[in-house]
Amino acid sequence: MDIPFKGFSMNRRDFIKTSFIAGLSVSIPINLDLLFGNLHASENVDIAVVQGSSPAMITAAAVNALGGINRFISRGDIVVVKPNIGWDRTPEQAANTNPEVVSTIVKLCYEAGAKTVKVFDRPVNDPRRCYKQSGIADAARDVGADVSYVDKRKFKKVKLEGLALKEWPLYTEILEADKVINVPIAKTHGLATLTLGMKNWMGVMGGWRGRIHQRLDKSLVDIAKVIKPTFTVLDAVRILTDNGPQGGSLLDVRLLNTVIAGTDQVAIDSFGATLFGLTGDDLGYVRIGDQAGLGVMDLSRLNIKKIVM
Repeated sequence: MDIPFKGFSMNRRDFIKTSFIAGLSVSIPINLDLLFGNLHASENVDIAVVQGSSPAMITAAAVNALGGINRFISRGDIVVVKPNIGWDRTPEQAANTNPEVVSTIVKLCYEAGAKTVKVFDRPVNDPRRCYKQSGIADAARDVGADVSYVDKRKFKKVKLEGLALKEWPLYTEILEADKVINVPIAKTHGLATLTLGMKNWMGVMGGWRGRIHQRLDKSLVDIAKVIKPTFTVLDAVRILTDNGPQGGSLLDVRLLNTVIAGTDQVAIDSFGATLFGLTGDDLGYVRIGDQAGLGVMDLSRLNIKKIVM
């Protein structure tokens, strides 16, 4: 059903997405000292949803709503910040994580005393073009990140004993880090319906990743059981609403100016589904992850803090 709205029509999914943005309910004055003080005082926030025009500010506010970066990162930590850098696309095309979101997280980690913050991904397109076109390499290096291309020699087979995978080569840099922060972008995907947090772990898988497409949902849960993020920041500054995961047309991009953060990767992906007019139950890997005890799919059980800046 199309819903008329100011001279143009929206289908039901577009209406739900628009309603979500309109429904972000907590309006807070832009006084950062007061804002961050209030956020630190908040307890037991499961998911922070922050909307605003500055990707850097909403990212910092989302982390602060969870208790602040010092809750997660200790002095001397070696931290991996894992964005999606899979495609030879610009930030405006919404195929890769927003570079400002990535650089803000790197900066916060260093402010908390991290020794090294590493940023990498195993792209689908040419790595050098992906790193450059996405804007992530330059933005992360500008704030001191150790940005590298994935080295094929640094994969090792890991026993998973999962629902679909018994073992798989995973990247040692992520396995050996003190802390891991997952920083995916929200977008559509032809096989998985959506690619959010758990699917972002495909960027640290070695071997022929196409093999897991036969049992994709279970395979994603198997990997997510091994790679458990310290927290996840879901980039929804721009979301790709069609022709994902690669995209290309700006007609498929919707500007939401939103960041979602939390420690439960199942919950983050369940909430991410709502940006597209879906629920967590519509995504096989979210449903299986919930059943496997990896996290909570039912958003009604969670304390979700919504902030408009």
